[in-house]
Amino acid sequence: MCLAIPGKVEEITTEGGLRMGRVNFGGVVKRVCLDYVPEVEVGDYTIVHVGFALSKIDEETAEQTLKDFREMGVLDEELGSEEEAFTRAAAAPQSACPGGSCAVEKH
Repeated sequence: MCLAIPGKVEEITTEGGLRMGRVNFGGVVKRVCLDYVPEVEVGDYTIVHVGFALSKIDEETAEQTLKDFREMGVLDEELGSEEEAFTRAAAAPQSACPGGSCAVEKH
């Protein structure tokens, strides 16, 4: 799964000409590119997808979304490390036909 997750910006820096930030996703802190949301400041909440902040959101919406994701059991999966993601993928059932692409319909 690849969800966009809300997080709170704790710090903003510049790295290699890019606006970067330390973003807290309900206890998990990650580095995020903030270049696409120049209006975001420390203390603001933003929606993040694959390491890039996409938009600014209000605190109430962010907190409710984090709560909903936790209850659905997807927050830890989405915020896990790359190594954890590879481990999960390796343990998942494998198919020679991704997405059922090998299925042949008979009429």
